[in-house]
Amino acid sequence: MDTNYVTRDNFGMYANHSDGPGPELMGADTLMGNDVYNNDNEDLGDIKEIMIDMASGKVAYAVLSFGGVLGMGDKLFAVPWAALKLDTANKRFTLAVPKAALSDAPGFDKDNWPVMSDKTWAAGVHKFYGTPYDQD
Repeated sequence: MDTNYVTRDNFGMYANHSDGPGPELMGADTLMGNDVYNNDNEDLGDIKEIMIDMASGKVAYAVLSFGGVLGMGDKLFAVPWAALKLDTANKRFTLAVPKAALSDAPGFDKDNWPVMSDKTWAAGVHKFYGTPYDQD
């Protein structure tokens, strides 16, 4: 069974998108586990966590898990939210990055998270994904 925002919808609010909040406004829990593909239809992984900037109240990053087997050896990537596009036809996200490029992406493992509030780290992540970075 696919895991996506419709299958994780406990309230039925996305089943008929003419009613309810989505897909313009969506619950974070329904997005966890959603697949992420690139423009070449290659599977890049799935969303493991959503990071919220507590000062602004905006979603800062989606933490993408890629690689490994059965959750072991996965590499995690903090992808700027602005780099992801919701694909409502396929009920997944699209990230405009070639799969091979993820080997050069700033990543980390589950036991060694970066200090995401570090402006130098954040600037590097945004530069890699080609998204604007507001340092305020």
